[in-house]
Amino acid sequence: MQTESTTNGIDSKVHARWVPAASDAYAVLTVVVLAVVMGIIVPFYTDVMDYKLARLLVLPAVLVFGFLLIFNRLLLLTLIILFRSTGDVILESTRFSLGGYETGVGGLINLCVIMLACMLVFEKPARLPKKMALSWVPFLLVALFGVVISPEKGDAIRTYLTLLSYFGMFVIAFYFVHSNKDFRHSIKLVLWSSVVPALYALVDIALNGAAVGLEGFRLQSTFTHPNIFAFYLTLMIPLTLYVLKDKGSPLKSGSRVALTLYMVYLLALLVLTQTRSAWLALLIVFVAYAVLFERRYLLYLMLLPVVALFIPEIRDRLMDLGSGNAAVGYAKLNSFAWRLSIWESGLQWMRPSHYVYGYGLEAFRHYSQTFFPAAGNIKWGAHNVYVQWFFDAGILGLCAYLFLYARVAMMLKSLAKIDKLAAFVTLSVVFIYLVVSSSDNIFGYLVFNWYFWFTVGIGCALAASAFPAIKKTAGAPHAPLHPRHAATEPHLYSAPAPRQS
Repeated sequence: MQTESTTNGIDSKVHARWVPAASDAYAVLTVVVLAVVMGIIVPFYTDVMDYKLARLLVLPAVLVFGFLLIFNRLLLLTLIILFRSTGDVILESTRFSLGGYETGVGGLINLCVIMLACMLVFEKPARLPKKMALSWVPFLLVALFGVVISPEKGDAIRTYLTLLSYFGMFVIAFYFVHSNKDFRHSIKLVLWSSVVPALYALVDIALNGAAVGLEGFRLQSTFTHPNIFAFYLTLMIPLTLYVLKDKGSPLKSGSRVALTLYMVYLLALLVLTQTRSAWLALLIVFVAYAVLFERRYLLYLMLLPVVALFIPEIRDRLMDLGSGNAAVGYAKLNSFAWRLSIWESGLQWMRPSHYVYGYGLEAFRHYSQTFFPAAGNIKWGAHNVYVQWFFDAGILGLCAYLFLYARVAMMLKSLAKIDKLAAFVTLSVVFIYLVVSSSDNIFGYLVFNWYFWFTVGIGCALAASAFPAIKKTAGAPHAPLHPRHAATEPHLYSAPAPRQS
């Protein structure tokens, strides 16, 4: 009997091991069905993709993204942040036409970011402060109305999905940061994303710089335009400065030297982009840092303009502004005069009846061939976010846009109570963004905006995470003032002093 029962026990274990339970059977059946469906789809899929390798990778990418989206969202987000800066050149080759509209792996990544943000909020809604989420509501509602009245519905929908992905990156940041340590980790994560573009810049210089000469060469690295790479660098350089000067997590001497050299290298790459607005904005940030934190740097900054004039790329770009100011055709205008011409043409063409709500998303590009004599066959953007947003969304849209940045700036300003350097760096990033917005279509540069809104988001998340502690300590009536804060911040209290033996 014992032998029989033992044998039955072994048989039951073997049965349980090799024969799936009911729930496992459903999983196996699902896998089998998916395999059959994929077998049917693949021949048609390869035909639609014209048997091109880059396009054929779209389907495996969908499967990988779907798997990570279900099982490891944090890893998926980390990979997107680390490698999205290198993807433009590759992702452009995966684009294909579907129903008259072009899409590709890039669109899939955009959709993943939006879905990830939604899933994180549904799982833990308390992590996202309502005030920060509501700051986006007027802007997104106005943009949605702009889609409805847009003369370019397809482009408008894509633009709106892009704006949602910016909001998604901002929301995701709140699920990365819960402490100062998380904030520093996230800053370094963003910085690591610059390594491949910085290295590939050498390849770009070798391949294209020699062909046209460095004076006529504009560096773009892994990005689709030199200006986008320049604005990306204006984000990386202040973050590098933060890591170098952060006293809460000091670097070892070797790491400090390496990071300092890397920062100098990034500055050299910024010069090669020949993007003047980026130079100006970053110079103002460095001057502000010197005034607020280390005034000895003012001496170096005073010598910087003299040194810059000896660099041909900088000297020629600055001297270019002195010629070509007559509006007699795009070919004979310098870039600034051309911008003035298109702004004036667009604003004069607007009817007062559209001042309030504009003409709809992507309307400026649509009508540019009508109101701009030098447009030719190209649908030009305004090269000014404020002009384009006023044209597309009217006064309501422009106010909603500025309101968003005002709310973000107020939140980052409160970060100074926790980390003054972090507050300065994140606010300077916003300042740079607003400055360069006056001379470029910066709101349409998806990759740069993802890193920008993630950086702004982690700053706001750090400020929001400290609010409960500040309120709690501020409400303690008998807690003594910390000597360091007694004079400047009397509303902040330290923990009770330890007993002395």
